[in-house]
Amino acid sequence: MADVVVTIALERLADVIQRQIQEKVNLVRGVRKEVDYLSSKLNTIRNVLEDAERRRYKDKTIQSWLNKLEDVSYDIDDVLDEWNFAALKLRIEGSEDSTSPRMKVCPFMPSSCLCLNKVATRRDIAKKIKGLKERLNVILNEKDEFSFIVNQPVNAQEPTRDRSTSLVDLSDIHGRGNDRDVLVSKLMLEVAGKQSGPDVISIVGAGGIGKTTLAQLIYNDDRLVSCFELRIWVCISDVFDGIRIAKAILESVTGRSAELNELSALLNCLKNSISGKKFLLVLDDIWTEDYSKWEPFKNSLNCGNPGSKILVTTRSERVARVMRTTETYHLGQLSDEDCWLLMKRLALFGRNEENYEELQRIGQKIAEKCKGLPLVAKVLGSLLRLKDTAEEWENILDNEIWQLEEAEVDLFPHLFLSYNELSPTMKQCFSYCAIFPKDWRIDVKKLIRMWMALGYLGSPGSTTDLELKGKEYFNNLRMRSFFQDFEEYGDIVYCKMHDVVHDFAQFLRKNKGHNRTDNKLDARTNSSLVTQVKVYRSLFCQKEVPCELFDFATHVRVLSLCGCKLHDIPRGIDDLIHLRYLDLSDSHGLTAQVFRSICQLYNLQILDLHLCGLKEIPREIGNLINLRYLDLSDNQLKTELPQTISQLHNLQTLCLTNCNLKEIPTGIGDLIGLRNLNLRNNKLKEIPREIGNLIELRNLDMSNNELKEIPREIGNLIRLRNLNLRSNKDIKELPETMCNLCDLQNLNLVECERFSRLPEGIEGLVSLRHLHYSDSSILYRIPQGLEKLTGLQTLRVLYAGRDWSKLGYLKELDQLSGYLRLIISLDDREDVDDARKSKLMNKIQIEELEIVFTDAMGRTEEDELLRNEALEALQPPPNLRRLMISCYEGTKFPGWINSSFNHLTSLQISANNYISSCLVWGSCQICNTFTCWEWKG
Repeated sequence: MADVVVTIALERLADVIQRQIQEKVNLVRGVRKEVDYLSSKLNTIRNVLEDAERRRYKDKTIQSWLNKLEDVSYDIDDVLDEWNFAALKLRIEGSEDSTSPRMKVCPFMPSSCLCLNKVATRRDIAKKIKGLKERLNVILNEKDEFSFIVNQPVNAQEPTRDRSTSLVDLSDIHGRGNDRDVLVSKLMLEVAGKQSGPDVISIVGAGGIGKTTLAQLIYNDDRLVSCFELRIWVCISDVFDGIRIAKAILESVTGRSAELNELSALLNCLKNSISGKKFLLVLDDIWTEDYSKWEPFKNSLNCGNPGSKILVTTRSERVARVMRTTETYHLGQLSDEDCWLLMKRLALFGRNEENYEELQRIGQKIAEKCKGLPLVAKVLGSLLRLKDTAEEWENILDNEIWQLEEAEVDLFPHLFLSYNELSPTMKQCFSYCAIFPKDWRIDVKKLIRMWMALGYLGSPGSTTDLELKGKEYFNNLRMRSFFQDFEEYGDIVYCKMHDVVHDFAQFLRKNKGHNRTDNKLDARTNSSLVTQVKVYRSLFCQKEVPCELFDFATHVRVLSLCGCKLHDIPRGIDDLIHLRYLDLSDSHGLTAQVFRSICQLYNLQILDLHLCGLKEIPREIGNLINLRYLDLSDNQLKTELPQTISQLHNLQTLCLTNCNLKEIPTGIGDLIGLRNLNLRNNKLKEIPREIGNLIELRNLDMSNNELKEIPREIGNLIRLRNLNLRSNKDIKELPETMCNLCDLQNLNLVECERFSRLPEGIEGLVSLRHLHYSDSSILYRIPQGLEKLTGLQTLRVLYAGRDWSKLGYLKELDQLSGYLRLIISLDDREDVDDARKSKLMNKIQIEELEIVFTDAMGRTEEDELLRNEALEALQPPPNLRRLMISCYEGTKFPGWINSSFNHLTSLQISANNYISSCLVWGSCQICNTFTCWEWKG
């Protein structure tokens, strides 16, 4: 992980040079020469870091050397921060002084002070740079003592795990009976008429959760022994060696060694050997995410008999996808009781009855530390087997797993297999999560912003979307089972870390940062908070804030006081010049004066002040020119936003939900980097035309306001993906310029009660996926361009008939899903033809369909024939779960009503004519709910 820290320092050094060129800032004489020197030395060291990281956890002296390197890299970052802060301060304060009334009276005073400050700052920074050069030279000289290999890949020469076999002692397995039965039934299932090769079923779970053991249990199940002509077990492990795997399969099938050495010849031989045979192939412990390696095997295995299956075990959901898995089985944790049964066989085997009951009592408590991982149960069971007294068992109970020497030897190597698959940056992102307490409910968006503030995702000056990059990193970690217990509420996601994974992250960080000293620390200082600052450059206070908080946190990058319910901020916050992330949310009663102190933290990138009881936003907010994220939500402001907010040119996310705003300053158009703007739940009657300048905007939420119209300039927002106008009851229409929004995916018009007209050029919204409006909407007519929106997935209501929309618009909209309500007015033969054009049966992702007839036709034979034909033409898709037909006045039900709807659980029909309910009873035998009413029989 030193690589990431060094990379951050190098990026900051490069940024200094770039800024010096662009802004002609030269706070330190000869800065270019000094920066080039530091960059050169760091790059020299960086060339050996891959080998150093590989040896880090085996050699304590290398661990210490890397810690020193990380410390000096952090200190380089700190000095550059001070340089940047001083330059910003001079520029901002100089600008303020130039407009001050005092300037007119005594113009020499401010400039003299500024010059003196500049000289003092220059000396201080120059002195620190000199000290950094000396420390870096020492580290560079020590490097040669370790004989590092240049550019040695991290994973090279790493010991691979032992290969598994299909043999297992069934008496050693506990708690997996239900998992076995579920998977055995899936493996025995045969789909009639399927000819596309064997189904792939993947068991996915974290390292040590028992995937291989479950696969062994399944492989040896008597039901499968008689079901498959061939059963084959191959352990793949971390390297996907095609030739070795092909030989292993062939040897299992033929019972003899394969002498061929070309993959193509081996696969042809394999194809001939399994042709026409029903087989079960278990591929244990797959890691590769390269489909090109798996594809030749997949093709050669397609010639087996129908019903053949492939069972895969892997830690990564990405691997399961690469394998073209037809069904993924996420393996859960064992109960504490089952963990104890595993431990007990090892820990209490052969013991006398002298202290058996006491050891069992302690052991059952220790089993709770396993948190459902059988591997941990086995490691702890083996450890306890060597401990004879209750005191020794109590000692293990009282210690954290990551502090046990046995965990480092027997447990963590299994987790290192997953960890070593990560890039250096993802390793840093993962290990940072150890800062949260165990069982902590992690807010994923906040976590990504913390990574961003710490520089893990790259330089803030880069053109890369850092939040998007953070999401990619998190999803990578998620798919490798580093996180669990997900809760999702729209775009808000929470998760947790398994206790053992958390222990592993703590182990990775355990010796970091302790070389750094701070003379301001004393005996009163909370040691856990000090560790947070030293190891993670972060500080989390959940309830109380110690009065000496900022005495030891001067180098902190991330500060979260969320939920501390502060009414004031501890003294010294304006000294935290390195701070990038500040979360004071839920701190009721913060004053504008406190906010002004925060506005002196010029390096801030993320500022969360939602629910802080703010009554006004000071004009000094314009000083925070490095802000990328600002949340002021849920503050009932008495005044409007200051125009100075328009100076935040780096801002990408602005949240102003529920702020009692009546207007938005026209200067908002200057926030040209803005990507996310949330104005939900205010009292806005109009939006300034300048919003059209925000051409980088992706998400715009103006729901629950008092808007009457949308400015035509919204058509300039060509990168907009989500537009929420919900609950603006007076909006009647959207401007035609909306049709320029070719990236728009979601348009929400729910509870816009007076809305009645979509733009005529709606076909221009080529990316539209979700069009939301209320079932009670008066949007009777949608332009014909709807038929060209072939990617549309959500369309809850469509009015069809004369002067309304046409059912034929649905013809190509086969991606529609979920719920669809059709309100149909039949007038003539043309409406029946339109019903045929809709091709509802092709919309296989629709699960709920409601058809409501509102026609006013007569009772002639021709009218009744049209009604019968119309319903016949509206044959639903086969996967329907719920069907409701209302106000039908035909004389018979369509032929499809007796078709096989295997997923149908509810059928409701209301009709106003002479139709026998027994005509539909045959198709309703499988329904949980069948209702017919308004019969006149």
